[in-house]
This record gives sequence, structure tokens and C-alpha cells, in this order.
Amino acid sequence: MERAIELARSGLGGVSPRPSVGAVIVRDGRLVGEGRTEPVPGRHAEVVAVELAGDAARGATVYTTLEPCSHTHYTGPCADALIAAGVRRVVCPVGDPDPRVDGEGFRRLREAGIEVVMPLEGDLIESAIESLEGFLHHIATGRPFLTVKFAASLDGRVATRTGDSRWITSEEARARAHRMRAESDAVITGIGTVLSDDPRLTARLEGVSGRPRLRVVVDSDGRLPADAAILKESGDVLWVRAEGCDAVIDAPNLETVEMPRAASGGVDMGALLNELGERGWVNVMLEAGPTLTGSIIDAGLAQKVAAFIAPVVIGGADALPAVGGAGVAEVAAALRLERVRVEQIGPDILITGYVPH
Repeated sequence: MERAIELARSGLGGVSPRPSVGAVIVRDGRLVGEGRTEPVPGRHAEVVAVELAGDAARGATVYTTLEPCSHTHYTGPCADALIAAGVRRVVCPVGDPDPRVDGEGFRRLREAGIEVVMPLEGDLIESAIESLEGFLHHIATGRPFLTVKFAASLDGRVATRTGDSRWITSEEARARAHRMRAESDAVITGIGTVLSDDPRLTARLEGVSGRPRLRVVVDSDGRLPADAAILKESGDVLWVRAEGCDAVIDAPNLETVEMPRAASGGVDMGALLNELGERGWVNVMLEAGPTLTGSIIDAGLAQKVAAFIAPVVIGGADALPAVGGAGVAEVAAALRLERVRVEQIGPDILITGYVPH
């Protein structure tokens, strides 16, 4: 199962709106086939693994991170492929809540005499669910799973009083952030970050290209410069303006959309998330300055927070905080994350936690 989860994670950011699934086939203690979900209209993970295993799949055990599908879309049902291959047992920790599946895959397998084992607890189960959390959230809500990511000093600053922010965290932390971009379908930033930092928002990793597949600039009043670095990179950019803004930029990879204005006058971020969900993006990360980050936190739109904390003290009352917005009046009302994980990455600390809903 550990290898199946590894395969599933390697597909994140490249296969949505499909779930990124990993599958491994083992016979007589030997791995005979493995696969991960391919982008539309390619094969599902179980089919890739079965085709690789060939005759060795007969009588084997399949470890897969999500219930094998039971419907035909671009490909035939994975449950039927496993039945035809003659596998003996399927180990799978997560049922598929898609209404087209929702237990039907397991039912077909059992009716064919295949043993279905569903482990119910343990670190591997949590890891499998984590690799699918975007898909599961999207099925349940229609919106993408939103991770708020920021990098701050020990005293919670993302820039000095002059706006300088390069570099607060280490090279190792920045490499992890690039990996997180690669695992996201889309990355959202605000116009303030574009104007101050001129980021590319690409995943600059060896062997990885074209990630994230979509970069989103939230720009209520149309201030995006035509020569912004984000427009010079390959890959699609979505320029999100508030209704009534008539600014125009002609760029080959740029799409413009208008969103309703929130009460604050900025873009209604709930409406934007609805739009991204309708487009099939299921894993989205926010990399923005304090204003947009704070508005997302205040509105309760985030599902997860990933905070890189560097052992650096910036100081200064005018230095930029990681999170702006209205905040809370009492500590008792503060956002307290659940299922918190702490990792050391180089000299920095990555704190990851889930927003209770």
C-alpha cells in the first residue's frame, strides 16, 4: 500500500478532475504490476497495473488507493478489468463517493468471488486519504480543496518594512514549496504579490514541467502589468477581475474572467472557487500576501494551512504580517488547526494543519 500511495501522490496536479490513484499488483510476494492514473482520456491506475502484470495478475493481490470504478467514461470499469484479470484479492482503504461508483465497484468484485479488504485505520490509511482529499472534497462540495501556504519569519512576518522578502526561508523549504505547486492543479495569488514580487508561480523541479496547469491572479481593478513575469512563462493564466473592470491585456496564454464583488469591494472568492470547481480543478493552493490570505481565512474558505516558519526575526511594527484581514476580537475565536503535522525542512519548520469544518 505504501508504494500505491507513492504512485498516487506522483500523479497529483496532472490528472484532475480524475482522482490520482495508485495501484500495485503482488503475486507470491513479488510485485508484478503497478500503475497510476493517467490524464484524460488515458487509463486508470488499475488498468495500467493489470496490463503490465499480464498473466501474472491471475490469483494476485491488488493494492489500490481508491475503490475501483464501476462505470464507463473514457475507459471501461476498473472493477471489470480486475475481474477479467482473475485477481484473488483487492486491498483498498477508501471508497469512492462519486455517485457513479459509491460502493458499486466493491459490490461487483465481491459478486465475482474476489475478496475485498478495507483497512480502517493507521498511518497508511491517512496517507491514502490525504492523496485523495482534493477529489473527495470536490465530490462533496463542488469546490476545490484549498490549501493556504505562506512562508514567514519566527515573528510572523512575510516581508520587512521596506517590502523585502527574499529570502526568508531556506533553499530546502523553497524546494518543498515548488513540490507543493507541482501537486496543485492551480495556484492563486493576488495582484499585490504580483506587483511587489513579480513571481512566476511555476514548479521549478527537475523532471517536472507544465505545473501547475493553471495560475490565477486575483486583480479586482485590473492592475496586472502586461510585462508581468507570470505572463512570460508557458502555461495558462486566469486573470480574475471584479465586475465593472474594463482593463485589457493581450497575451496568448491569458484568459480573463469577471467575478462579483464582495462586500469589501474585492473579488468574491467564494464565487471564484465555485468557478474553479466547475472547471474540474480539485487541488488549489493560495500563495498570496496578507490581504488576500486574510480574506480567505476570515471567510472560512480554506481547508488546510501550510506554514513555513524560518528561525529568523525581522521585527518592526510596519513589517508585513503573514495574515491580514479583519482577524478575531478574542483569542477564543481564533482559528485552531486540527491534525497538525510538524516537519523540519533544512533549518525551517513546516507546520501543516486542517481547518475544522
